Amino acid sequence: MTTIAIIGAGPGLGASAARRFGREGFSAALISRTQDNVDRLAAELGNDGVRARGYAADVQDRERVVEALKSAADDLGTIEVLQYSPAPRREFLRPVLDTGVDDFAAAVEFSLHGSVTAVQQVLPGMTELGKGTILLVNGGSAATPNGNVAGTSVAFAGESAYGTMLHDALAPRIHVGQLVVPGTIGGGDPMFAPDALAEKLWTMHVQRGNFRVTVGPA
Repeated sequence: MTTIAIIGAGPGLGASAARRFGREGFSAALISRTQDNVDRLAAELGNDGVRARGYAADVQDRERVVEALKSAADDLGTIEVLQYSPAPRREFLRPVLDTGVDDFAAAVEFSLHGSVTAVQQVLPGMTELGKGTILLVNGGSAATPNGNVAGTSVAFAGESAYGTMLHDALAPRIHVGQLVVPGTIGGGDPMFAPDALAEKLWTMHVQRGNFRVTVGPA
């Protein structure tokens, strides 16, 4: 059974990605901090015909991330696609002069250490399958540092560098891509609607092109 693991799964992009990949026969492992939330989402997806199961893990708790991904692979099948898209926490979105060492450290733990932990857990299974896709989803500060959101600007830069190196090291059998979304997901702009972004993630998976795709006018 083919499985997509979505870290940071919620009712917006996570749900849309699960439905989009589910239409292609993927099972969905939904990973987020609160078990009740992912259980509820899994039930909704089940009503839509998507085989889904929820797992609770905070991306800043590396052991729980590993346990969740291991359980997902055991329950649903080897993870072929990993989507790393947890929404940044409020404390990572402060101006640079209001952001201290502990704030930066937490942001890096969230975006970089969390993604590395997840990738290292799923990579052996993808290698055994002989194929796989790793999808990193970030805001606009991943491409252009923004002093008003200093934590994510620094952390996303590290995640981007890691993803770029993975892209070069793992191609062509395993594709690594980054979707940069310079706007509010589900904020009313059709370009940033969850279903539209999920379609882009599916295209990145099947076309396996360049590392970075930025949402914007054609």
